Amino acid sequence: MPTQSPRLRIGCAMWAHRAWVGSFYPPSTKSGDELAEYATWCTAVEGNTTFYAVPPAATVRRWADATPTSFRFLFKLPRTITHEQRLRAGNAEVTAFVRLMEPLGERLGPVSIQLPASFGPGDLGVLAAFLRRVPREVRWSVEVRNPAFFDHSRAHAWLDRLLADTGTERIIFDTTTLFSKPPTDDPEREGWGNKPRIPVVPTAVTDTPIVRYIGRTDPVETVTGWQPWLPRLRDWLAEGRTPTMFVHTPDNVVALGLARRLHDAMRKLVPELEPLPIPRQSGEPDLQPRLFDD
Repeated sequence: MPTQSPRLRIGCAMWAHRAWVGSFYPPSTKSGDELAEYATWCTAVEGNTTFYAVPPAATVRRWADATPTSFRFLFKLPRTITHEQRLRAGNAEVTAFVRLMEPLGERLGPVSIQLPASFGPGDLGVLAAFLRRVPREVRWSVEVRNPAFFDHSRAHAWLDRLLADTGTERIIFDTTTLFSKPPTDDPEREGWGNKPRIPVVPTAVTDTPIVRYIGRTDPVETVTGWQPWLPRLRDWLAEGRTPTMFVHTPDNVVALGLARRLHDAMRKLVPELEPLPIPRQSGEPDLQPRLFDD
């Protein structure tokens, strides 16, 4: 029986970025049709849209129709559950969200529980109770932002044990490149204002580690900043894991092309890595191609 090729899922924070129309997407791409084009560039996407509003069921069905079964959505739980109710929501609300996503089938990746920075060690009991009652037909991931979960303290260790015990992935949020020097333009200044400045904990809890990498406006600086991730991803693949890495830049104008460049770099390290789909349009504006010729 043939061995399945290792797979690195790659993506961005969104799919409906109109700045990509005419560059990465064909100029004729209509509003609402971007997802089908995006799925020819990347194999995963962050689901930020569900953090702000729960979509209609018909919209979820359209998302399924626009993507192959190998594609993965990593949707966030609504902020009403994570930030307003702080995981004290009733079972019905969480179950209703999972049921809403059922048309996606295997396209639904780990559901993200993004917690506010104020959610600290004193709330770990709430998180534990929540993770033990959520529907288990889907996988779950947690993104913490409280400094106490990054300092190798008892709270940090307790969180790690809880996630391991419940099979929940810890989302790795890497903003070190963004904060490596003062901002040089308005998008970077905005990023400095709203992105968390937290240490990187590059540990995989499950077989599906997730990395959210935030670069800078300059593609060269973004690529330079992700270099330490390449051997880490290679090691995870060698261990039989299927990592997902999301590439952000402050304005995301060239993030889609950069995500594919990262995958290209990984295929040099792991030649047997499963290739990405072939886009209908392959424009790559302002990516400074000389950087990638070697």
